[in-house]
Amino acid sequence: MADERTIVFEDDREAGRLRAVEEGLPVGFIAYFALAEEPRALVAVHTIIEPGHEGRGIAGRLVEAFYAIASAAGLSVVPLCPYAASWAAQHPDLAPAATAELVAAARAQLASDSGLW
Repeated sequence: MADERTIVFEDDREAGRLRAVEEGLPVGFIAYFALAEEPRALVAVHTIIEPGHEGRGIAGRLVEAFYAIASAAGLSVVPLCPYAASWAAQHPDLAPAATAELVAAARAQLASDSGLW
């Protein structure tokens, strides 16, 4: 597993990227978007780990950081990304389940704008 002190998470809300950076280099990211209408939520679409950095626990730490950022902002998370959804199911104490309304709104917004991911 990665040394937790070496990974920094950088949230670029405008670009829809939560990046994991190690020694100044990107090692992974979550592609996401914010729901355009109420109720607000962050929607995880893809979790990507750069080649050579797999198997170090970075993806799980990215998803955990994503939930923490959303929580700090008072937002829910809709994990449409299969990895994020699996992680959330394994960590219900850290990843509250999204309501059916939020999931439907996230899927509708993604379907209407494939550029979101």
